[in-house]
Amino acid sequence: VQLQASGGGLVQPGGSLKLSCAASGSTFSAYGVGWYRQAPGKQRELVARIRRAGTTVYVDPVKGRFTISRDNAKNTAYLQMNTLKPEDTAVYYCSLMDVWGNAQYWGQGTQVTVSS
Repeated sequence: VQLQASGGGLVQPGGSLKLSCAASGSTFSAYGVGWYRQAPGKQRELVARIRRAGTTVYVDPVKGRFTISRDNAKNTAYLQMNTLKPEDTAVYYCSLMDVWGNAQYWGQGTQVTVSS
């Protein structure tokens, strides 16, 4: 399985971006999907997760601003990010997760920079 993350860029505070994570192979629907981020000098952290059945989990700093979704027909997951803040600046990674929430496959990162 290969994952391709895209959609990052430079955006002003308060702006929006939509990240995409495209997976190769036919087993995408068998996995949960997680979006992680890693800011300079910090550890990688889980931002949002969507399980196989579609239930979602968010960390508190992004609740109400970020929305994770998936389209199994397209083997693609998304992270809609609204009301972006400078502290959201990081490299964002997507992963396919097993039923226990462990990341099994990783995509390359996509840079998100929130700055005026």
